Parts: sequence; structure tokens; C-alpha cells
Amino acid sequence: MVRVGIIGGSGIYRLLESPERRVLSTPFGDATVFLGEFGGEEIAFIPRHGEKHEIPPFKVNYRANLYALNLLGVERVMATNAVGAIDPELAPGTFVIPDDFIDLTKCREGTFYDGKTILKVRGREVGGVIHVSMTPYTYCPEIRGALKEAARELGLEVVDKGVYVCAEGNRFETPAEIRAMRILGGDIVGMTGCPEAALARELAMCYASISVVTNYAAGVGGRAKLTHEEVLEMFSRRINDLSEILRRAVGNIPVERSCPCGEALDEFLSR
Repeated sequence: MVRVGIIGGSGIYRLLESPERRVLSTPFGDATVFLGEFGGEEIAFIPRHGEKHEIPPFKVNYRANLYALNLLGVERVMATNAVGAIDPELAPGTFVIPDDFIDLTKCREGTFYDGKTILKVRGREVGGVIHVSMTPYTYCPEIRGALKEAARELGLEVVDKGVYVCAEGNRFETPAEIRAMRILGGDIVGMTGCPEAALARELAMCYASISVVTNYAAGVGGRAKLTHEEVLEMFSRRINDLSEILRRAVGNIPVERSCPCGEALDEFLSR
């Protein structure tokens, strides 16, 4: 039984001690998972974009990834994201632990519950048409607290709130789209946070993410052009700090869950 899962860039799984590569079959396709010691215990790590960073955001098999973690018994999931700043106060290099999201994706499979597929969650079968709630917390408060405490212990600053807007990609957003996202209440924009967070809730998993601001979004901060190389360069600068935050956070996450995330399916599991 593996307690904690991490979903993020391939640079992190290389930090696992003696990682074991496993390919798990799910009703939604295969998922590659690496098992290894990290933060003092065995964790499961999924390289979201593949081992060679070959999978674009809109083609990530989010359902297979989350269900594979469910098969391993994972209850707690931490994720990492590279994001652009909609809020001009969020300078490149800033760590943000979002507390809400807006999903503007268009072409992704956003739910496990298609009315016919039967899943197993915590040893119980569940299926049909199911509507989970993203309240009272969109992201798990216990994992968010563990991430914040880990950063504090390391002397690293984080922004402890923010609305993550998920765009479809692959292109970067237009200045008009960023203005619209800001009107909607968005603070940061990325391409990988959804439907990942909602799918975790559909499996009664705890889920929270930590984002690295790699750039100002289109039209923010007076920037005329954004390049992918710029995004990669800034993310690589913060990868060591990000990895250490995750490592410490693993040990900070309470063993027993007292958040409401695990209750997301209770009314359906009791049928």
C-alpha cells in the first residue's frame, strides 16, 4: 500500500531512491508509475508528460494516471505545475499553492463516471452518474498545509492562495484571453491542472498542487513575446527548491485523514 502519490515533471522522479518502473493497466488505458523512496517513505510518482516529456497537455491520460494511483491505494496526491502569472504581482520564480480553479479546457475527458463504467474505490464498487462536490475545499486543506509548512521549514516563500485557470493549449493564451481570465478571478494560468484535481476528488483522494510561476502571461508585465524556452529555463531554476518542498511535505502530511476529501463518495458507496 502506497500512501502518497506525486504527479509532475520528469525531473522529480529522478530524485527517487532506486525507483521501480511499473506499467499499470486501467479501464482508461495504461499508466507508467515509478515507485521509490522519497521524503522518508515509499511514494508513487507519475511523470505527467511521459518519461521523455513527449505527451502534450491536452493528450495526457489524466484518468489513467489517477486511477493507477487509486489501484496502488494512494490517498494523498501532490502535483506540480508550471504557470504564467495573470496577476502582475506574481513575479517569475514565485511558488503558488492555489486554493481554487477555473477549468476552461474543451477537449478532455473530465469524469470517470460515464454512466456505465464500474470502478473500485477503497475496495468498494461505484459507478453510474455521480456528481461530486468541490466544496468546502477545492484542494485538500491538509496537503496545502503540508506544502506551506515544508516551504516555511526550508525558508522559502510561497503564496498561500490563488485561482488556477486551466487552458487547453498547446498554444499560449492571447492577451484578450488573459484579460478575460483576470476578470473571471484568475491569478495564474496553466495547461495541466484540470481535470486532474476533479478526477482525484471523484476517487475520494486528497489532492493539492504547488505551481511555479515561470513567466508573465500574455499582455502582463509589458512582455511582448513568450517562448517555451523561457518557461523551461525558469522551471529548471526552481526544480531543486520545488523538489525539497515536496520531500518535506511528504512527512508533513498527517497519516490519518481528517479532511472531507475522503468522504466525497460516501453517499454513493453506501448504496
